[in-house]
Amino acid sequence: MHDHAPATGIRSAGHRRLLAISLTLTCVIMLVQVVGAILSGSLALLADAAHMFTDASALVIALIASAVAARPADDRRTFGYQRAEVFGALINAIILILLSAWVAFEGVTRLLHPTQVEVAGTLMLIVAAVGLVANAISMWLLSAAQRESINVRGAYLEVMGDLIGSAMVIVAAIVIITTGWMLADAIASLVIAAMIIPRAVSLLREVFSVLAESAPKGTAVSEIRQHLLDYPGVTGVHDVHVWQLTRGAPVFTAHVSVQPALLVGGGASALLVQMQSCLAEHFDVEHSTFQIEPDASGSGNVGDCEAVHA
Repeated sequence: MHDHAPATGIRSAGHRRLLAISLTLTCVIMLVQVVGAILSGSLALLADAAHMFTDASALVIALIASAVAARPADDRRTFGYQRAEVFGALINAIILILLSAWVAFEGVTRLLHPTQVEVAGTLMLIVAAVGLVANAISMWLLSAAQRESINVRGAYLEVMGDLIGSAMVIVAAIVIITTGWMLADAIASLVIAAMIIPRAVSLLREVFSVLAESAPKGTAVSEIRQHLLDYPGVTGVHDVHVWQLTRGAPVFTAHVSVQPALLVGGGASALLVQMQSCLAEHFDVEHSTFQIEPDASGSGNVGDCEAVHA
């Protein structure tokens, strides 16, 4: 059901270390783009630099959220602080939306009121190319970890927005160099904004899904219920609840009715271990809780989880 290919090399490092490396790359390229935008007069390059600045702030937020999320559970917060990652991702999504609105406004303003400012296309192209390479490296570093953490995913999407922005700036620079059409710079700014918004909305939707305690995307609750019903002696599965604390941390609870005979001689304990192992192995649910209840009217079922997956 999921891609479990392990990350290797530097990509297998901890989330905080990966975020720190990406933050360093982002800050360096941001400074290069600011200087390049000033020297070249490019609005698109300046917009991309502003995006990088916002991403640097977002990565700092992500690092703080990651550190907080690593704190152990206590008597007051029994699930720990993993939700801190979700709030970090929420802030990232809001930043992305605000940034894209600003870029769009500036781009439209330049189109409606074109100036005689000359854009240095060659310098613009060089700086954008450097940014493209750096963003590609950051995306590669975060590509494995973003599947496990909604917080890292927020940072990953922002870096993706930067990479797309750099690509748009490169296209605009080539147009300016070859044709001298300066409005290509403003159009590139609008394209950057248009590419950012859908990804920000997607991240925001995922955050709301977690906070609303909806079932994780791709989790087939009916399929899980049928797996549990296929165990011998199980007569019913009800009060099923599936949600996630953060991306990659699903939680499952259910009431399981069984034949009274199964409760004799430690049968319930063996069934509990089997069901929990089934969810962990086949559905990536490490945290599951079952309430086993006797059901005198149940006739039981035959089969087991392994047979279903054969």
